[in-house]
Amino acid sequence: MKEKFIRFMQGRYGGADKLNTHLMYLLFILAIIVLFTSSKVCMILSLLLMIYIYFRIFSRNIYKRYQENQKYLQLIAPITKKVNFFKNKRKDKTHKYYKCPTCKQVVRVPKGRGKIEISCPKCNTKFIKRT
Repeated sequence: MKEKFIRFMQGRYGGADKLNTHLMYLLFILAIIVLFTSSKVCMILSLLLMIYIYFRIFSRNIYKRYQENQKYLQLIAPITKKVNFFKNKRKDKTHKYYKCPTCKQVVRVPKGRGKIEISCPKCNTKFIKRT
């Protein structure tokens, strides 16, 4: 049975990408909403979403599914970038982060130095901040 499934999935997209993962999360949230509210609209939307997810998984047009995922990744890139920045900023206990008032470049400086003059590496603007 396992070999039959492997043969069936050969040449198919498979769907282990970011778009399908996020669609699955959305489907899970819609399923919870349907569970508590019995909303017909959410039920139909979740059914259509499930059909679309299975369509992407079993699709033989790998290039097209890959392009869809790349467009989605470009769409969410600014959000992902901000989330990763805040995650790294929260983990970093030895540095503070400031934005340059001129070019908005993020500058990392060590904590515990008092008032220091910070020089932006991009535009060479100098500004004073407390660390």
